[in-house]
Amino acid sequence: MAKWNIDLGHSAINFEVKHMMVSKVKGVFDQYSADIEATDLTDLTTANISFTIDPASINTRSEDRDNHLKAADFFDTEQYPTITFKSTNITKKSDNEYAVTGDLTIKDVTKSVTFDTEFNGKGTNPWGQEVYGFEAKTTINREEFGLTWNAALETGGVLVGKDIKVAVELEVNPA
Repeated sequence: MAKWNIDLGHSAINFEVKHMMVSKVKGVFDQYSADIEATDLTDLTTANISFTIDPASINTRSEDRDNHLKAADFFDTEQYPTITFKSTNITKKSDNEYAVTGDLTIKDVTKSVTFDTEFNGKGTNPWGQEVYGFEAKTTINREEFGLTWNAALETGGVLVGKDIKVAVELEVNPA
């Protein structure tokens, strides 16, 4: 099995959640790492994938909101300094689509999550290095991971939706 590196300049971990039942808040985690091993990245079924995310690196373009998300109401980053994902099963759905299932841990709560993953292709960068591109998406219920804070709205509904859409964009190259 070969090791693969994430090109952090061409990768991202994004999320979005409903706000006040009418709009969306979008954000990213700016600091993360991955261990990716695979015999052949054009066939993800040969891969072992794990991610570590620093939840204190959350960025929603609002310092006040980011500070609240880092606090005990949400991620409690002082007590829980990492979010992790480790693949447990990868199934090929079509020529370039996979179901990547693994254990996602947030605030010491671990749940099985499946990412719908697409292999976007491979190429050679201007320096002669092979690069591979992937996109992976899933939706999680934040309340299942202990992220239960919310506020009722005067007009009905709640301030923060419970479903979080997660999208991972990766460009990887040989280690």
